[in-house]
Amino acid sequence: MKRRQFLQAASTGVVGAAVASPAIAQSAPEVRWRCTSSFPKSLDTIFGAAEDFARAVSDMTDGKFQIHVFASNEIVPGLQALDAVQASTVEMCHTASYYYVGKDPTFAFGSAIPFGLNARMINAWFLTGGGLDMMNEFYKKYNVTMLPGGNTGTQMGGWFRKEINSVQDLNGLKMRIAGIAGQILQRLGGVPQQIAGGDIYPALEKGTIDAAEWVGPYDDEKLGFARVAKYYYYPGWWEGCAALNFFFNQAKFNELPKTYQAVVRTAALMANQQMQANYDAKNPGAIKRLVAGGAQLRAFPQDVMEACYKVSNQLYDEISAKNPEFKKVYDAVRTFRNDSYLWWQVAEYTFDNFMIRARARGG
Repeated sequence: MKRRQFLQAASTGVVGAAVASPAIAQSAPEVRWRCTSSFPKSLDTIFGAAEDFARAVSDMTDGKFQIHVFASNEIVPGLQALDAVQASTVEMCHTASYYYVGKDPTFAFGSAIPFGLNARMINAWFLTGGGLDMMNEFYKKYNVTMLPGGNTGTQMGGWFRKEINSVQDLNGLKMRIAGIAGQILQRLGGVPQQIAGGDIYPALEKGTIDAAEWVGPYDDEKLGFARVAKYYYYPGWWEGCAALNFFFNQAKFNELPKTYQAVVRTAALMANQQMQANYDAKNPGAIKRLVAGGAQLRAFPQDVMEACYKVSNQLYDEISAKNPEFKKVYDAVRTFRNDSYLWWQVAEYTFDNFMIRARARGG
């Protein structure tokens, strides 16, 4: 079955036969939406998720429902994407929920919290563990509803001008780092900076910042960070995953015909899966090229990891004591994470650990 036929069939719930002229095309209204992204077009994998989504929506409606995707700064700056949806400036956006922790720290759970869930876990929590319903209940007061819009997987720890040999080396460090992770860095003496993706390189090049985290090898290579900071640290403890999000203006989403709402959900699921597949396929080659080009891979020292983990838990307890919505979601995420790792310890980790060692032996 051709891709277009498959998508048409998926939108009507029929995935066993090609649908030459689906019923949706016979009575569907013409709809034109705008989607503002928090990301530049040069980041084809992360920006491309919104394009994949828009293309699928068009395919499943025979072009009746068109979504025009705009890069960061074409309509609004990247970190104002959600605000544009709230204000009905645009119908939807593609962004990361944790960019908006300034509104409420509970926003972090839509993307990632330090030492939280990995990519498979957050998808399981969203889609089966009640997480999506819980988050959308929270988002209601901001006039938006959310669907998962991709994932990067576990991220790298970022690019540093100097080596990090102990937790003391974080003192005074000016680092581009998003969300709650910035608050954790600050408690350890660092100076967090929230900078949109397209503005990170010049800040690092000019020395405005000493270090920067973004995503991982494929995107980091495109942005050229290795040219201005040679030490490449791992893991990104603040992002065991980074879930991206499609946010929709509630009124605009509710105005859609039920069929179109189903199309939107189906397209979001496809884009969510495709982004992770893209990163998993492209990161291995990129990290080889970066290392061959002189990047110095470094693991964060154990005392850095332990200190960050301790401060993270202290911060979560403090926020929970003041913010009932945060506590409700945090308790659910922590329970889901701990149960998931019980299972991963038995099977997933054991298998992966063996295969990594086998590869190191030349297997």
